[in-house]
Amino acid sequence: MHEIHPIAEDKRRAVLDALAAIEREHDVRVLYACESGSRGWGFSSPDSDYDARFVYVHRQPWYLTVNERTGPGEPQRDVIELPIEADLDVAGWDLRKALRLVSKSNPTLLEWLRSPVVYREDAAMSAGLRRLAETFYSPVATWHHYLSMARGNFRGYLRGEQVRTKKYLYVLRPVLACRWIECGHGAPPMEFERLLERIVPHGPVREAVDALLVRKRRSAEIEAGPRIAAISDYLEAELERMQAQPPQLAPGHGRGEELDEFLRAALRQAG
Repeated sequence: MHEIHPIAEDKRRAVLDALAAIEREHDVRVLYACESGSRGWGFSSPDSDYDARFVYVHRQPWYLTVNERTGPGEPQRDVIELPIEADLDVAGWDLRKALRLVSKSNPTLLEWLRSPVVYREDAAMSAGLRRLAETFYSPVATWHHYLSMARGNFRGYLRGEQVRTKKYLYVLRPVLACRWIECGHGAPPMEFERLLERIVPHGPVREAVDALLVRKRRSAEIEAGPRIAAISDYLEAELERMQAQPPQLAPGHGRGEELDEFLRAALRQAG
């Protein structure tokens, strides 16, 4: 695995073992599993968590209960989450939930499907999910999601002369994703390096970001530090521009029947 997306072999095995245990315990089939978070984005620190995310499907009878119960008094859940152990965080969404989110062009799910680190996948199912995600992709909804993320992180972490330095990356990534969408490049990639290379290929901002990435990837933790003028000024200007003049972007499109057909096909396989 490229050093920008480091996955230790013992952690990969731990994720695969956890997925196998989930399948046995919950009687589900994992269709797709990937790395999310900083290791997927490409700016993890040596001690960053492993954030494994997956999409799974139950057997057909699970979807046919009248009261949606898994047991007496137990609501039927569409999420499976393991207790976080040390630096391993494993959680997933039921396929029906995932397809509902596909219909809304959910950026988190779009990122999962574009992760550079895939732990497991049913090739046909994951390809089908990606096709549906492309069909239902909404530039306007995705742009607003990333703008909201950028503004929230900027307000929370980057005001003042002393800032939490690593949080620059948590504002830069959604800002660059917005610019990617505005430029008509399609759904933004998960990899921060691809965003950076396309949107800020050179200049003072790029130099400052490259230096920050070197620090982030080598350090266990980057503490608060002085404001980085080149990055702060760029972010402030971009956020002000986006809020003042939102771009005219297209909504998503797609037929609900396509989602139903995909779910039924997956259930036929699951039995």
